[in-house]
Amino acid sequence: MVSADDTADGAADAAAGAAGSRADEHPPGVEVVIVSGLSGAGRSTAAKCLEDLGYFVVDNLPPELIATMVELGSRSRGVVTRIAVVVDVRSRAFTSDLRAVISELDAQLYRPRVLFLEAGDDVLVRRFENVRREHPLQGSGRLTDGIAAERELLRDLAGEADLVIDTSVLNVHELRDKIEAAFGGGEPAQLRATVMSFGYKYGLPVDADLVVDVRFLPNPHWIPELRDLTGLSTEVRDYVLSQAGATEFLDRYHDLLRLVGAGYRREGKRYLTLAVGCTGGKHRSVVMARELADRLAGDGVDVQVVNRDLGRE
Repeated sequence: MVSADDTADGAADAAAGAAGSRADEHPPGVEVVIVSGLSGAGRSTAAKCLEDLGYFVVDNLPPELIATMVELGSRSRGVVTRIAVVVDVRSRAFTSDLRAVISELDAQLYRPRVLFLEAGDDVLVRRFENVRREHPLQGSGRLTDGIAAERELLRDLAGEADLVIDTSVLNVHELRDKIEAAFGGGEPAQLRATVMSFGYKYGLPVDADLVVDVRFLPNPHWIPELRDLTGLSTEVRDYVLSQAGATEFLDRYHDLLRLVGAGYRREGKRYLTLAVGCTGGKHRSVVMARELADRLAGDGVDVQVVNRDLGRE
């Protein structure tokens, strides 16, 4: 195993000097975050949070491939602008290689930020015991031996990290808040919603977070001139929205969705699937799903509409 001390001092000094001398230069347009830390300290949660913030996240990428990944991202013409790489002791002898990669990226003006997650030994022991997993460095020894070995292996990297978060007393939501504050660019993570129309006679969508029943509205199926049309047509839309209670329902349910969406953000949930159902998924649900989606989009929600059962009749 290559020792972290082999290249530690030179790499650290080079990185610091390069960053200081190029303070006024512009980076190549790709934000790079390297996530590391102790096993059990919350790397998976951090990765999911960064993904929600728009980062392209790669887990357990060998250090020697990080620069290649970043270079490919820089050539994507704006498709990939944020990259987060999770590295840990599964990549053995990774510390010296990782520090060399960080120095190389800094020299190329990418200026990677390192997020290091740690926790107290007693907390880590409880977390490993709860999931009944061995520590990756435990071997034939005790759990505490593996934790101690990893802590020593990561000691220098922790000392040079841009942000160290001790998760010992943090819950998942508090950890998310810290990561969003550090890497979210000052903006709250955007809620993404899928609004799906469906027909009850074909079954409830199994992935729905919320289900709305709009069968309280008159069914255009019983209007001869509307029967063969769908909720995508202007005629059906006008008919559905002209019915008593339709607009009031949309307004009130929109207010409810604002309340729910704010709660989702606070709880770290960034994805919402709203299912809007009528009998066959052809008329009423299609209209109401589109109307609700338009209102959500007006609130800044990244929304898509899916008409699950349209065309099945």
